[in-house]
Amino acid sequence: MRSRTKNNISDEIIKKLFDAAKISGVTDIKPLGAGEFNAVFAVTANGKEYALKVAPSPEAEILPYEKGMMASEVYWYKRMREDTPINVPEVYFYDDSKKIISSDYFIMDKIDGEQSDKITMSHEEKRTLKANIAQMAAEMHKIKSDKFGYIQQQLYDNWYHAVRAMTISLIDSCKSKGYRSKRGEKLLNYIDEYKEVLKKAKCRMVNYDIWMPNIIAKRIDGKIKYWWIDPERCFWGDRMADFICLDMMQPDLKQKTEAIAAYNSVAEEPVEVNRETEIRYGVMMAYMGLLMEAEKYYRYSPAHFGWWRNIFAGAMFFYKTGFDILKSDK
Repeated sequence: MRSRTKNNISDEIIKKLFDAAKISGVTDIKPLGAGEFNAVFAVTANGKEYALKVAPSPEAEILPYEKGMMASEVYWYKRMREDTPINVPEVYFYDDSKKIISSDYFIMDKIDGEQSDKITMSHEEKRTLKANIAQMAAEMHKIKSDKFGYIQQQLYDNWYHAVRAMTISLIDSCKSKGYRSKRGEKLLNYIDEYKEVLKKAKCRMVNYDIWMPNIIAKRIDGKIKYWWIDPERCFWGDRMADFICLDMMQPDLKQKTEAIAAYNSVAEEPVEVNRETEIRYGVMMAYMGLLMEAEKYYRYSPAHFGWWRNIFAGAMFFYKTGFDILKSDK
């Protein structure tokens, strides 16, 4: 999808980037993927397929947490590859020198497969996919830290202070574009109200972007194998944030029974659905609404589909669901 942040890179420049990585023989270049932030290309060199990801130009207006996000993505790929059984691409070359282009970029394996929402599956295979995604999330959540937040920004001693700072940053980002986020301010009030609950959250690697295009699938000998891509939006935080994306069309945490059962089957610490986990989940539902609200000002215009998608999904689904959860015991 087109957006304001995507970098336009010529084929000649791409060849120079591969030369810098000591990968020669580029024969084919084409756009790749459904992402809306970085520019991504499929590049064939010496008969092997690679994926090239290029960050937005320094002139592009981006949200504060998106600055330095490419280095963060490389870091999270490394953690997932080394500390989990999850299949992820190998990163061959990362360059933040700005010698050839003014943006960071990296070159990695291009996974030979399809987005998991594009591959033909039986009903049972679709159920298995959902279970596998939940189990991958549980494996990822075994990666721990003692500081919360985005690694490319300030880290905090507990989840309350981290998610509060993350929320204020997005509210301020809306203000810088001339818009007041009343719903963002409402979320901030809830965060303060549930301060003691949020402080109890343990620090885990959180993806917060587990949607089907980020799970690549390929049928091999009759069975489907999966790879996880694009961990660029990961942060250290409360693992309940990732339950938003698990069985997303079922927003009620109590009804995510299959996803939770699959998660708990391999989890180091099984998840129990109770008022505290619902509050933590509700905060991150509403935070997703705020994120989509702020993103639309930086990536799209009112003439663009993404603008209206973010409005309707953010306000009518994520904000509404999150606030309904957070006010339900009043």
